[in-house]
Amino acid sequence: MLYSLRKPLFYGILMAMGLSLSFSIQAQEKQGRKKRIAVLMFNDQSSSNYRWASYKTVGEGVMEMVITELVKTGNYRVMERSKIDAIIQEQGFQQSGAVTQETAVAVGKLLGVELAVFGVVSEFGYSRNNKNVRLPGARLKVGNNKATVAIDLRIVSVTTGEILTADDVREEKAATSLGVNTRKYNFSDQKSFDQSIVGKAARKAVESVIKLIDKDAERIPWQAKVVIMQGDKVYINSGADDGVKIGDTFKVFRPGEKLIDPDTGLELGTIDKEIGQIKVADNTVGDGKAAICTVVSGADFKKGDVVKDQ
Repeated sequence: MLYSLRKPLFYGILMAMGLSLSFSIQAQEKQGRKKRIAVLMFNDQSSSNYRWASYKTVGEGVMEMVITELVKTGNYRVMERSKIDAIIQEQGFQQSGAVTQETAVAVGKLLGVELAVFGVVSEFGYSRNNKNVRLPGARLKVGNNKATVAIDLRIVSVTTGEILTADDVREEKAATSLGVNTRKYNFSDQKSFDQSIVGKAARKAVESVIKLIDKDAERIPWQAKVVIMQGDKVYINSGADDGVKIGDTFKVFRPGEKLIDPDTGLELGTIDKEIGQIKVADNTVGDGKAAICTVVSGADFKKGDVVKDQ
């Protein structure tokens, strides 16, 4: 009698563990899908005279470092700089001056991204402390150079217009020199910048920025959009390159009325209506940047309809 009671209990525990593992795997797969992100200008307010190669400003240099590191992670679909610049020019957004929260959201919506990143380089440079050391028959100047890079960072959810992170990232790097001034104000190439102490401080600051982006990206649900419907096939702008798998089933929503905050005037989202479900049949379109889906339910899907996880 005791054995007969234990047997179903044992199988029940196994079934529960199996369901738990299945849900865990599905959650990891959803989390593993690439989020779209746009890195906008990092304005330079450091009052420094530094220049990257090709006469880039400090803000442009930091922005490109952030873009490069995001691409290297393999976790994001990073919008090309040329596309961002084209939209800014077409829409008449101000290219000079600090990027605002409203501008970041507006540009992000036109690009179809989930996250927009921008900021201000508030400090970028060296400080030096010299000491004279007396040696038998000689006097040696020992210099302690310290480079500091500070970034006032903003990470915005394009979907809700909410600022997810407003943080001051500050990193320092020190080096000791013997009668040699290691400070450098202009860099002819990336290698010379990377080898400088201000380059190493900037690298540390950018690594901190990436960690903050990773943390916020986990809070933002993945989504895609319908590109076009042809016959019974629905094309979406996300594929294998973003972690979309054959057999994945998604819900499709039609964006409705915009929700505008009466106090701030910011768009809080839209009242979306579920119009159907689709299933991925081919995730290799456009070298994996898009997918073909079959219709599970619903009809008349249109360009711009929002695709979300179930």
